[in-house]
Amino acid sequence: MRRFEFAGGTAVVTGAASGIGEALARDLTARGMDLVLLDVDAARLASVAASLPGRVEQHVVDLSDASATASVASKVLADHERIRLLVNNAGVALGGRFDQVTLDEFEWVIRVNFLGTVRLTHALLPALKAEPGSHLVNLSSLFGIIAPGGQAAYSASKFAVRGFTEALRQELAVDGIGVTAVHPGGIKTRIGESAKVGSGVPPEYAAAHRDDWKRLLTLDPAEAAAVILRGVERRRGRVLITRTAKVLDVLARTFPVGYTKILAAAARRRDVSAGSPQESSTLLQPDSPA
Repeated sequence: MRRFEFAGGTAVVTGAASGIGEALARDLTARGMDLVLLDVDAARLASVAASLPGRVEQHVVDLSDASATASVASKVLADHERIRLLVNNAGVALGGRFDQVTLDEFEWVIRVNFLGTVRLTHALLPALKAEPGSHLVNLSSLFGIIAPGGQAAYSASKFAVRGFTEALRQELAVDGIGVTAVHPGGIKTRIGESAKVGSGVPPEYAAAHRDDWKRLLTLDPAEAAAVILRGVERRRGRVLITRTAKVLDVLARTFPVGYTKILAAAARRRDVSAGSPQESSTLLQPDSPA
C-alpha cells in the first residue's frame, strides 16, 4: 500500500476539542487537509475550530447517544461523500474496582469508547471506500494491551477497540483502506481530570490520588499526534506511543498471565515508598505510564 497523502483530503476527528484530538487537528490542517471536528464540549470545540486556518467544520455530539451519533454522521456524509481519514479519538474514563462501579457507569464507558467508534466507523465507511487511499485510525490505549485492577470498564472498552481494529485491518485491505490501532501511554490530556470515579469509591480516596495520576501524564499531545500521523503516512497497522507502552507491550506478550503479578508487585513497591495505601493501584488512570 502506497504512503498516505494528506494534502487535499478531508479528515474527520472525534474528541477534537482538546488533547490528542486537538493536536491532530492542528497537525492535519498544517498538512493541507480539510477538517470535520466532533466533540461533546461545544465551547472548547468552537474555540479550537476558530483558531485553525483552512476549511474547518464542527459538530457537537455525545457519542454515547446512538441516535445523536447517527444524526451527525448523516450530516457529515451529506456534505462529504468522500473522506480520506477518520480518526476515532474520543474517549472517557472511569476509575474504581468492578464492585465499586454501577452497571450504568460501566456501560457509559463502553458506549463512548467502543460503540461510539463502531457506530461512526460503520456510518462513514462508504465515504472512506469512495476515497482512494483512505485510512482509518482508532485510538485504543496502553490499557488495551494490559489490564490493571481498577480499570475494568476502560480496559474492556479499549481491548474491544483493539480487536475491532485488528479485524477491520484485514477486512478493509481489499478496499485499499489502511487501518491503524494506536496505543498511547502517559499523554498529557484532560482524560485524567475529566475521568469519572465509581459511585462506590470512597470520595476521600479518589480525591487524594487524582493529583498523583495527573502528574504522571507528561507527554505533550502534539508529540503524540506527530507519532500517530507518521504511522498513518507509513501505513503502520499498530502505533505505540511512549517507551512505557512499548516495554509493557513486550511484557504482556512475554508473560500474558504473569504480567499482572509483576504490575501488582511494582504498584505495592510504589505505594510503600509513597506512603500511600496499597489499593491505590485500583485508580490507575488510563494512558498513564502505569
